[in-house]
Formats: sequence, structure tokens, C-alpha cells
Amino acid sequence: MNEEIDFNELQSSFDIKAFIFKVISYWKVFVLTIAIGLSIAYYKNVRKENIYKLNSLISVENEQNPFFTSNTSISFNWGGVTNKVQTVMTTLKTRSHNEKVLDSLQYYIQYLEQGKYRKNDIYKNAPFIIDIDKSQGQLLGQPIGIRFLNDNEFEIFTAYESNISQAQIYSTKEKIAINIPSGEFTKKFRFGERINLPFLNGTINRRELLKPVKGAEFYIQFLNFDGVVNQYKNLIAVEPYSKGSSVLTLSLTGSNKSKIVDFLNATTEILSQTELERKNLYATKTIKFIDSSLAAVSGKLKDVEDEMNTFRKENKLFNIDAEGSKISDELKEYDFKKREINTTIEYLNSLEKYLLTKTDYTNIAAPTTAGINETNIVASVRKIIDLSTERQKLQYTTKESSDLFKDIDRRINAEKNVLLETINSTVRTLRIQLNTVNNTIANLEYKLSELPQDQQKFLKIQRKFNLSDQAYNIFQAKRGEAAVVKAANVSDINVIDEAKDIGGGLIGPDTKMNYIIAIFVGILIPLAFIVLITFLDNNIHTVADIEKLSKIPVLGIIGKYKNTGNLAVINNPKSAISEAFRVVRSSLQFMYKSQNIEGTKTVLVTSSISGEGKTFCSINIASVFALTDKKTVLVGLDLRKPKIFDDFFVNNEIGVVNYLIGDKTLNEITQTTQVKNLDVITSGPIPPNPSELLMSDRMDVFINELKKTYDIIVLDSPPLGLVTDAVELVEYADATVYMVRQNYTKKEMLSLINDKYKRGEVKNISFLFNYYSHKKNQSYGYGYGYGYGYGYHEDDSKQSLLNKMKSFFKLNKK
Repeated sequence: MNEEIDFNELQSSFDIKAFIFKVISYWKVFVLTIAIGLSIAYYKNVRKENIYKLNSLISVENEQNPFFTSNTSISFNWGGVTNKVQTVMTTLKTRSHNEKVLDSLQYYIQYLEQGKYRKNDIYKNAPFIIDIDKSQGQLLGQPIGIRFLNDNEFEIFTAYESNISQAQIYSTKEKIAINIPSGEFTKKFRFGERINLPFLNGTINRRELLKPVKGAEFYIQFLNFDGVVNQYKNLIAVEPYSKGSSVLTLSLTGSNKSKIVDFLNATTEILSQTELERKNLYATKTIKFIDSSLAAVSGKLKDVEDEMNTFRKENKLFNIDAEGSKISDELKEYDFKKREINTTIEYLNSLEKYLLTKTDYTNIAAPTTAGINETNIVASVRKIIDLSTERQKLQYTTKESSDLFKDIDRRINAEKNVLLETINSTVRTLRIQLNTVNNTIANLEYKLSELPQDQQKFLKIQRKFNLSDQAYNIFQAKRGEAAVVKAANVSDINVIDEAKDIGGGLIGPDTKMNYIIAIFVGILIPLAFIVLITFLDNNIHTVADIEKLSKIPVLGIIGKYKNTGNLAVINNPKSAISEAFRVVRSSLQFMYKSQNIEGTKTVLVTSSISGEGKTFCSINIASVFALTDKKTVLVGLDLRKPKIFDDFFVNNEIGVVNYLIGDKTLNEITQTTQVKNLDVITSGPIPPNPSELLMSDRMDVFINELKKTYDIIVLDSPPLGLVTDAVELVEYADATVYMVRQNYTKKEMLSLINDKYKRGEVKNISFLFNYYSHKKNQSYGYGYGYGYGYGYHEDDSKQSLLNKMKSFFKLNKK
């Protein structure tokens, strides 16, 4: 009995079985929430647009120009294939690329038709097409109605609340504010007629193959260009077909399969064109450089040719002697060498200046255009251009502060330093060669000085002609070479499997998943609610709860009594609740017998707080003893809140208080009742000092006088948890009954009586579980004390539908 009780440990225990039964008892709520969830899922499923996913396959190859051989003097494929696949994948996701694609497809224009639940995008199925004026503003985000009147006319109709809105000029992508007509607006036009409205500018033409019925209505809607670009940029998915493969899978999701197909094919086509333009960039620049050089050489060649013909006519000189011809041929050879060396030095000096003053090295002219074939220089220029191109493409996806830029810049600077050293070394070598050539030319010119003056002058003119003519022929050859290479270039992007609508491709909405989610949520919400109220609920519901919280035995169980008044045993002697009190009586008699108590027996009925059925049980315990021909008295000792007089049709004008103050005798305060063998002593008028009265010596005299007259004394005391009166009265009781009401008494309220029980302040105490209603989710709650009780006054099957519903939705019914 004195075993220490850890209340917190008892309270923290969790009955998983009881919780499962509680969950099951809410099955109607689960059915309701699941039904609601499924209804919402169905509502969403039938209103959602179908989502499709289509794809295409492309390959990224290093297509070698068929005309580029080891004998070709001009090289254009400096970029190689390093990271080409990754570069293509990055390019497809860039804003600049997707802007080109969407601008070509004009996906910022939507063609809509009113459906059952929404306006549907019908794209090419619209019976008309609009050719917008890109230099004028088009209304953003609000549908513009098109109503077909006949084969030649249509009507534009709108209905806007505000007269100010936003428009976009698609040529510049600029957004502007415009004034639009508020309220309903309609205006007729002919197909092909120019439309100039504040919110729409362009021409609407019919698609001849699609003929809508008269009065058919459609809509056009303009979207923010940047928003559409960003949408498709995020939607397009690019990934290798297999690990390490140069084949890429392009996929896109959307609600209109035709738009998906066109976008995938357009993005591939524009990517291919861009790659070919990049590949031809070097050849284009080389041809441009050669053309400018050819123009200068051609003009100089013509001037020298005219000068030579004029000289011949004027001097009638047509033949040069053999010695002069020999010297002239030698000079011609060295003049060519001198020109080549000077051209190379000029290119190298220009290249050095470019490297020292520029930061973008992608526009360096090919060394071979200047006749430079030195391996080190060509390789270094190629590496610098490759790295510069790589850096340029990183700008689309990488921040400038990234370590990738720092690494590329470091590699560019290292290669640039090597190239500058190579240029300086080569220029020094070329200048030595140039000095040698100049000395040789000077010797040959000295020999020519011995010829006649007219021949000397003619040979000088001829030398200039030969130089110009050779330069012209060289540039012509190189230009033809570059043109052939450019014409033969093919894109590195090849389409393996273009996008095509062959049926299928549906990926959403996932109606099954929506229903699964609906069921899951329909279960989760009430389950979470049950868990919440379970852990927040601090009421005692079953006998098992009491046994977990206290070592004090349970005397019995009293069911609900829904009739008016408290005389359950007297008014309904054959009811189940009367039988429950008889069981309590038997349990009390067993207690008295086990304690060898002879003569008058006293029982004290108390509780934690008001409302737990203390007075109800006191009256019926007294009644059930009186029915066994035991002289019984019911004493109302709750001096602050007297109650027991109403049910017996007696008054409370005099009572225990009058006796304790010496104002009345026991006979004067005792009142008989309609129940045989049962007397009642009410508490009497409310005194100012109830505790002092109950602790007075007169109380001992009062109890002793009662024992002389009665076999059973039932003391209806005040709540133990509120006042100390009941503690003082325990000493007069042979048995103490502590009331616990189902779904009312708080678990922590038992801590007080547990503490007093542990310290031995109360003895022979038992719990009486009151107002019990058995539910399917609860155990029967049999006590392990001196006995048990049960009782239902009303059959649940006979309850009205309204009462059943109230009981079902009552939160604390468990």
C-alpha cells in the first residue's frame, strides 16, 4: 500500500491497443474524409490538362571537311571536339538560343478556344493566323476574342474592367503602358484588313483548310516574351543517350503535342545553323581578309601593267638581252622572298600588338593567311582561340567570379606568353633572313646598273609587275581554297530521330496518384486529429487508465443515468445501474468483513472536484443498503454546497450545522424519507467556518450518536481536491469511496489522493468509476480491487437518430 508511485511515469504510458480501437471507432470520419478527398481528386483530374512528353535524338560529331587535307594551306577547324557535347548541352539551355527558337515560332502568341473547364491552346488548329506588327504594342496577358461572322468578316470583342494595361513591342521586347477600352468592346474587320487598335496591331488571315461555323468564337492572347523564354528554357531537358555517348536526347513536356514537336525540331535546326555559322567563322573572316588584300593588289597590279605598256610603247623596247634577263629572273625570286618575309613580319607584329592590347582573342586571323606554317605559332594561336571560345561560352552559365574563369585566364596568359616569346624569336630570325635577301638584291641591282638606262628602268617596272602579279595569284588561290572549304563545311549537329507526334506521350495528370494521395490525406487528417486529441486529452476514460495512474483499487463501475433526479435505485430497482450499486454494496460488505468491522459501518464518499457524481452515488449507496433492511442514514457534510435534500422532498433549513453549533439535537435534524429504513440529515444553513465545525469535538459526539441508532452511515463529504474538510472526515470512515467520472476527471487530479494514500493519511480507500459508457474502442475496464460494477440505463439501440449523431460528433466521447 505504501509503495512509492511515480505519477509521471504512470501518466506517460501509452496504450497502443486502446489507441487502435479509438482509431477504429472513428471509421465514419475516415470514410467521410476519404470520400471528400476522392471527390476533390476527381474534380482536379477532370479539370486538369493532359500533359505530354516527346523527345528527339541528335548526335554531336566532329564532321571533318572533305576538302581539308594535309595539302590545304588554310586551317579552319581550330575548335576541335573538346567538351563539344557539354557545350551543346549548355547552349540548348541558354537564354540566347531559346530566344531565337521562340522568336521564330512566335510562341508568345496563344490561339485559344473556350473548353468545358478552361480556355484550351489550339495552336495550329485555329482557323486563322495573325501576322502581328512587331513594332507596335500588343496587349499582354488578357484574351482578345475573335468571332467569325461569315467567310470574309470577323468581329473582335473584349470586356476589360480597367482602361490601363501593359503591352509589349516584340521587335525590341520593350514593355509599355497602354490605354484600352473598359467595358464591352466590339468591332468588325475583314480578313486581311489592317488592324490598328490600342491593344492589337496586325493582320488576321484565314486558314483555308479550316472553316469554322458562323458565330464560332476563339481567342488570342499575347504573353511576356521573357517569361515564355524562361519557361521553355527550364522545361527543355537535355541528357546523353548513354554514358559517354555523343548522342543527346532532347525532351520537352507540355499540354499541346504539336507545339512540343515544333519546338524540339526548331531548337535542333537553329542549333545546327548556329554551329555551322561558328564553324564557318574562320573561313568567313579569312575570305574577308583576302578580299581586302586582293582589292589593293589588283589595283596596284593594274597600275604597274599600264606603266609597263606605256614605257614599251614610248621607248619601243620589247627585248632584253640574255644577261639582263638572267639577272631579272634572280631579282624576281629574291623579291618574292623579301615580300614573303615582310608579310610574315608584318603579321607577327600585328599579332603581337593584338595580344598585348586586346582581351577577346576569338577574332585572330589565321596564321596561314599570311603564309605562316610554323608549327609552334599555329598551335599556340589555335590553343588561345580554343580557350577564348570556351571562356565565351561559359559566360552563359557561370558567374564571372567562378574559379573556372580564373583557370581559363591563367591558361590563356601562359599560352600567350609562350606565343609572344615565339613571335619575338621568329621575328629576329626573319630579320636576319631579310638582311641576307636585301644584300643579295643589292648585288643583283648593282649588276643591273651596268645595263643601258632604258633596260634598267624597264626591268624595275617589270619587277614591280611580277611581284604584284604573284601576290595577286597567291591571294586568288587562297581565296578559292577558303571558299571551297566554307562551301563544303557541314554542321556538327545531326538529327537521328526528329520529334514527331505518333500518338501516346501522355504522362499526366497522374490520376491514379491523385486518388492515392486523396486516400492518404483522407486517412492522415483524421488520424492526425485523433493523435492530437489523444495526446492532449487528459481525461480518464477507462478503468485501465485509473490502474495505470494509481495503486488504489477500483471498487466498481457505475453506468450513465440519464433520467432526472438521483434516486436511480429507488425509481428503477430492476435497471442495470441498480445492479451496479448492488455490486458496490457487496464490495463494501466484503471490505468490512475482511477488516473484522462489527456493528455500525460508515462509508465516506468524496471526489477530486464537484461534478463527479459524489452526491448521486452517496444517495444510491445509502438507498441500496436501506433496501436490505439496514437502518441507514445519509449525512450531508458538504457544508458549502448542500445538495441531497431535493430528491427526498425535505428541506435544508436545519441540519448538521445546527447540531454542531449546539442549536439542535440529533432527533431534531434527522428527517425521514419515502424510502424505508433510510433517513437523511442535511447540511443545514451554510456556515462561515465549515472546516472548524467539522474539526470540533461536537463532530465526534455526532458520529457516536449516529452509531447508536443506525447500521449504515453514509457520509457525503465535500471534494477532497478543493477543501480540507474531507481529509478531516476520513478518520470517521470504515471505507472511503473516491469518485472518478469518465471523460470528466483529469488524470493529474489523482496525484493528490495518491500522495495521501502513499503517506497513509487515508486507508481503506477505493475508486468508484462513475458515469461509465462502454464503447467498442474500450476494454470493459474490470477493476482488480474488491469488485466491479456495470450499468446502462438506456439501450443505445433505442436512442433517437439525433442523439446518436450528437454522440458521434462529441469530441470527448471517448
